[in-house]
Amino acid sequence: MIGRLPLDEQLDALRAVLSRNGVLTQVLERGATMGLPGWYLTAGCLFQTVWNVVTGRPATEGIKDYDVFYHDAGDLSWEAEDAVIRAGREVFAGLPADVEIRNEARVHLWYEDRFGVPCPPYESSEAAIDSFAATTCCLGVRLEAGGRWRVYAPHGLSDVFGLVLRPNPVLAPRSVYEAKAARWREQWPELTVLDWPRDRP
Repeated sequence: MIGRLPLDEQLDALRAVLSRNGVLTQVLERGATMGLPGWYLTAGCLFQTVWNVVTGRPATEGIKDYDVFYHDAGDLSWEAEDAVIRAGREVFAGLPADVEIRNEARVHLWYEDRFGVPCPPYESSEAAIDSFAATTCCLGVRLEAGGRWRVYAPHGLSDVFGLVLRPNPVLAPRSVYEAKAARWREQWPELTVLDWPRDRP
């Protein structure tokens, strides 16, 4: 079982598994050309590719979009973020998937309106990844100079490979976790979904 391998071997396995998703590798390669500060490809496209490969499905099955985070606190205007989004449309043109680019330095400006709880300003893209509703989702990958993969996985990779969805009650409310869990379990019934802690809203 990959989740019980030493961490360096898990990282090798992660790269091998993610490389089976040709859309994902294209997003990584093209994303690296944009020069975005602190950028990562993150969220569902990563762990869902793993779930697909581990369960014998096509690597891209059911993946809605590909999320690219970056962190630029120098200009928090919507206009600056929109300029990056528009540039990304050209960079990622022709891919058979939606690529969503977001400046994580701006999230605190709109998060409460959307999710009903306040979000402190993120100091980095890593801090944004830390706040995903499930620890299993806390994963980011980017390509660096020389084709080196940089992997950010603050909770490790064992749950990702083990098909375990574990709550991360640091920001998102219970309803967000439970809605995502229900949707994902419908698509990947092999998932083990752990309950939200009773003492957290």
